[in-house]
Amino acid sequence: MAFVFEPPAQPSLAIENVGERFPVRRIFCVGRNYAAHAAEMGSEVDREAPFYFTKSAHALLPEGEDLPYPPGTKDLHHEVELVVALGEGGAIFGHAVGLDMTRRDLQDAAKAARRPWATGKDFEGSAIIGAITPGPLEGDRIALKVNGETRQEGPLELMVWDVPSLMDHLATLYTLQAGDLIMTGTPAGVGPVGPGDVLEAEVPGLAPLRVTIATGSSGRMT
Repeated sequence: MAFVFEPPAQPSLAIENVGERFPVRRIFCVGRNYAAHAAEMGSEVDREAPFYFTKSAHALLPEGEDLPYPPGTKDLHHEVELVVALGEGGAIFGHAVGLDMTRRDLQDAAKAARRPWATGKDFEGSAIIGAITPGPLEGDRIALKVNGETRQEGPLELMVWDVPSLMDHLATLYTLQAGDLIMTGTPAGVGPVGPGDVLEAEVPGLAPLRVTIATGSSGRMT
């Protein structure tokens, strides 16, 4: 098959202690899945059903790369999340630690205008995800440090919708397939980061995630 230009490379993630890589198909993100985070954002949890937004697979920033400060924002926020990776038949392949990076000022403007969140949530490098650890999840807590200071920390059991519930509900809306990722929401404590900041995220039993915020191609907006 001939293309008018070279197709982009298949987005993928490392797999802990495995030479093969995990090809990423879609990224589903769960909104307001921790009550305390919803409250700090001035919202309430919808306990009747979870809701979602998506990120392009090409928004991935794999572990080991710096994140250039993105254009168009003065308020880049961190949101640490447990990530579920799906394998054959839509079953759980493994888990990873991720960061849902958010241009908060653009998201807030979209909310105020009752518009989609795409510009605030889906941009290059906005889905930072560490190596996938195959198998069942063993850790029960999630944490994020910025420059060595704990910003976010809490038990995973505080998720309003646990992983089986999220998968069951998503399956009523989409055909879940191998390569799909689910970013399961963030606990309270989100906040701004800027060039030079070092973010370190962890869930016990999973490969840790470390990323540095670099100066963007056009610099941080002022």
